Amino acid sequence: MKQFMDKDFLLSTPTAQHLFHDYAAKMPILDYHCHINPKEIAEDRKFENITQVWLGGDHYKWRQMRTNGVDEKYITGDASDREKFQKWAETLEMAIGNPLYHWSHLELQRYFGYNGILNGDTAEEVWNLCNAKLQEDSMSVRNLIKQSNVTLVCTTDDPVDSLEWHQVLKDDKTFDVQVLPAWRPDKAMNIEKPEYLDYLETLSNVSGIKVNSFASLIDALRNRMDFFASMGCSVSDHALEYVMYKPYTEEEIEAIFAKRFSGSAITTEEMNKFKTAFMVSVGKEYNKRNWVMQLHYGTIRDNNRFRYDQLGPDTGFDCINTYDCSAEMAQFLNALNATDELPKTIIYSLNPSVNAAIGTVIGCFQDSKAVGKIQQGSAWWFNDHKVGMTNQMTSLANLSLLGNFIGMLTDSRSFLSYTRHEYFRRIMCELIGGWVENGEYPADEKALKKIVEGISYNNAVRYFGFDL
Repeated sequence: MKQFMDKDFLLSTPTAQHLFHDYAAKMPILDYHCHINPKEIAEDRKFENITQVWLGGDHYKWRQMRTNGVDEKYITGDASDREKFQKWAETLEMAIGNPLYHWSHLELQRYFGYNGILNGDTAEEVWNLCNAKLQEDSMSVRNLIKQSNVTLVCTTDDPVDSLEWHQVLKDDKTFDVQVLPAWRPDKAMNIEKPEYLDYLETLSNVSGIKVNSFASLIDALRNRMDFFASMGCSVSDHALEYVMYKPYTEEEIEAIFAKRFSGSAITTEEMNKFKTAFMVSVGKEYNKRNWVMQLHYGTIRDNNRFRYDQLGPDTGFDCINTYDCSAEMAQFLNALNATDELPKTIIYSLNPSVNAAIGTVIGCFQDSKAVGKIQQGSAWWFNDHKVGMTNQMTSLANLSLLGNFIGMLTDSRSFLSYTRHEYFRRIMCELIGGWVENGEYPADEKALKKIVEGISYNNAVRYFGFDL
């Protein structure tokens, strides 16, 4: 029997162990998509206790606590941090086979030096150990990033954001990890939302361009893109229900905008045409700037209306949307490609059943402007576990070039989530090592080193063009 989560955790063959320990484990981390707060980096926050780090905003853990019958008081309510931690420890006991079990123990091992098992009985011991450790200077936000061997972080930022904390970090020569903004214009696109007109007013004020038409909306966004670019931004991100393509004319889009701007409701057909025009317009701008476009889709959000009304969005009530939009996604990419204005694009679906569809769509739009210009993003959200990662990489290998894959990202709000890169790299080395051991790929040391180090780090540096 193997020891629980020892140095060869998830690595069952000598080749897998060699690839991980000698290559993957030594590579830095480029976290090109996450949701951490740049203010906390600028201020070098220190956390008071492990609950603040683990349970403050982690809806992955909240969902499992609810599944374990824990009252909301101990999840998002007014229970003490110690009580919340106890309920999480008791929940974790039941999480056999769940990635949260592995992530939690990887974080305890790597950041707190704790190699035991967290459960209801050991919660007091772990609570005291972690909280004592968190008081050390080595556990401040900046030092957590540094000790994780992170070279660059891309946050997630709205076009109206001031980026003031990015400026503070840009001016601070004592911290050499780059913290760059990433452009997330969902609020500018979501014309159906009740707060849309209020958002346009804010965008008008921030950009200095009165937004009263679709053309002026794009002008205002261009203005903000210029500002974001001046702050080092070269990555965009979109959270879409699905990647749509509805043919439209410019006149139609202006009429739809005018209808909504007057306060009238628009139809679903009008909304979809507007969002198509929006995505085509910003996609062309990304291409001009050599920005990368990320498309996240396949989510049904806020399913529990009772809890949404209590707690708001991003609190653990989202699920997978099984609708396959591959045909429209291909049409959208084709619309940009037809005028040679398709930017580098990364496609993530929350629905794992469309891995093969994505793998074939991306192959239709590759060209010599970038290696792996159109990428399938790493297994995301409900899929970033051993099975999901293995399936995504296997599908990508079957249909594309796995050796050009840009690898893992945290997509997290936690400064301890960098161990997810280790988790991913172990799974990746197990997969590749298995192929070598099985005679499906030669034991070509030079090629394997290039592939493993590329997927771990080097491919992303090349793809995004960061100055590292």
